[in-house]
Amino acid sequence: MSVESSAPPVSRTQYVVERLKEDVASGAIKPGELIKQTVLAKRYGVSATPVREALRMLEADGVVSYDAHKGASVREMTPDTARDLYRLRAAAERTAAEMAVERMTPRGLEEIRAAHAALATAQSAGTAAPAELSVLNRAFHFAIYRQTSPLIVQHLELLWARFTPGTTVWRHPADAAELQADHDRILDAIERGDAEAAGQLTADHVARASRIREQQPDLRASGADETENFSNA
Repeated sequence: MSVESSAPPVSRTQYVVERLKEDVASGAIKPGELIKQTVLAKRYGVSATPVREALRMLEADGVVSYDAHKGASVREMTPDTARDLYRLRAAAERTAAEMAVERMTPRGLEEIRAAHAALATAQSAGTAAPAELSVLNRAFHFAIYRQTSPLIVQHLELLWARFTPGTTVWRHPADAAELQADHDRILDAIERGDAEAAGQLTADHVARASRIREQQPDLRASGADETENFSNA
């Protein structure tokens, strides 16, 4: 991880939580990778205390696992957890897409169109790395979800943080083409103001991503299937 720092806001712990979520979502911190508190403190420009508190918060959310001897790491996905996560995402993102259409503004629609065009251009050019497509895919979805409320966005960010760009379903061209076609249909429904269709198409899109992951050995979650400890949640 590269070292960088910026001035944190008043709540240093919350600042670190948000930065950690961003780094997990972007793939800067990968599943199973040991998280060194001293490195994060320097990277985020804070002391060790808010880093430790933030890791505990993310442990309670199921994003981070903590071992007294090994330290903290991003929780590795198990097959059962992956299936559960996609079911949760499908339900939550259906609702978010519906709400986004109901609350859409002209500026919001332009942001969604721009994000869609950026991914479509990168995907059709065939030169973007899968991780780049994954980041652009996330930008498209969250351009939609930002039309709802901070509460919805925060909830979805937590679900998305469990999969990183390094394990993206945008890895194979045929799959990427199908996923992009889904985006075309979702955008069309949004532009028509059809909240129900936008929600259903979004849920179907998430279900497609789940099937792609299940069918590809290099993408399928492979962590040990055991009951995960969320006792602190």
